[in-house]
Amino acid sequence: MAKFKQECIFGIRAVMEAIQEEKEIDKVMFRQGIKGELFQQLFSLVRERQIQFQYVPEEVFKPFAGKNHQGVLAEVSPIPYQDINTVMDSVVAEGKMPLILVLDRITDVRNLGGIARTAECAGVSAILIPNKNSAKISSDASAGALYHLPVCREKNLKKTLKELKRRGLTLFAATEKADKFYTEVDMKEGCMIIMGAEDTGIDEELLALADQQIKIPQYGKIESLNVSAAAAILVYEVVRQRR
Repeated sequence: MAKFKQECIFGIRAVMEAIQEEKEIDKVMFRQGIKGELFQQLFSLVRERQIQFQYVPEEVFKPFAGKNHQGVLAEVSPIPYQDINTVMDSVVAEGKMPLILVLDRITDVRNLGGIARTAECAGVSAILIPNKNSAKISSDASAGALYHLPVCREKNLKKTLKELKRRGLTLFAATEKADKFYTEVDMKEGCMIIMGAEDTGIDEELLALADQQIKIPQYGKIESLNVSAAAAILVYEVVRQRR
């Protein structure tokens, strides 16, 4: 099986250069108590680009003691994120019907991996995730599937969904609050399905954008399906309808 190699960048200037060169930075870690003018420049850049960051104890840097890390470590994504509009243009040019899977605040890497594997097998056009509050893509996240499936990361998910709706895509939101079952809606045309985390669900502002809310019937005592299982059910309903 293919394996991702998580690239790490050390040092304040090196991380600044990587950000300015628009490398796909997953997260920047700062040693607790770090100070200095150069650090402030980096911190301002990280905030400006809305990159995830975290203050961590000195122990985190022990494995890198032989490197001049200066109390700064950046994790670079093992895959290149793609532009959602470019993906859409390509799908339309190929005469295919777009199907975008939107994942809101899904932070469990195993769920992301399971969803990615299903999405790739089902021919999903792309996975769309927010810049923050999303699982880190790693060797645990179904690496093989993610090599073949466009992943798009957006800073403003609300704005992006509005733009995609203007391009003609229907937005379906998977929520237990829905009145309709997923088998009662028409998903033959270009569409998006947004899934939320099992504990918090879909953000209310994003939920309000949905053209239709849909749910999966449940008859057991457990409150909800695993999000990966739910995504598989919904994605393959689209496949069934389009066949």
